[in-house]
Amino acid sequence: MSRLFAIVISISMAVTPTIALAADGNADAGKLVFNKCMACHNADTDKVKVGPPLKGVIGRQPGTVAGFKYSTAMVEFGKGKIWDEALLQTYLPNPKGLVKGTKMAFPGLKKPQDVLDVIAYLKQFSTPQ
Repeated sequence: MSRLFAIVISISMAVTPTIALAADGNADAGKLVFNKCMACHNADTDKVKVGPPLKGVIGRQPGTVAGFKYSTAMVEFGKGKIWDEALLQTYLPNPKGLVKGTKMAFPGLKKPQDVLDVIAYLKQFSTPQ
C-alpha cells in the first residue's frame, strides 16, 4: 500500500507543474489571437479606433478612456471596477453576456487558453499593478 501511495504522489508531483503551466497565458500566442481584436482595438498605442485602445487596460477602470464614447451599459458596468486578469477572464469569453447593452459586437473568445494568452499579451502594454 505504501508503495502505491509513493507512486501516486510521484505522478501527481510530476503532473502538477504541467497543470500550472497550462493555466498561464503565452504573450506570443496572445499576439496571434489578438489579430481577432485588431480591427477595433490597439494594444500598443493610445489611438482610438472603432473601440477604445487597450494599451494600459489592466489596472484601468472600464469605460473610462478619454476620447472614446462608451455605451451607457459599459460606463455603468465600470463603476467601482478595475480591469484585472480575473475580470478580463470573465469578460472576454462573452462581452455581451457580462455587459448587457455594450456596443462591442465581438462575440468573445471561446477557448479558455485564448483568453489567457490575450491577457498575457495585453499585460505587456499595461503598467504592472
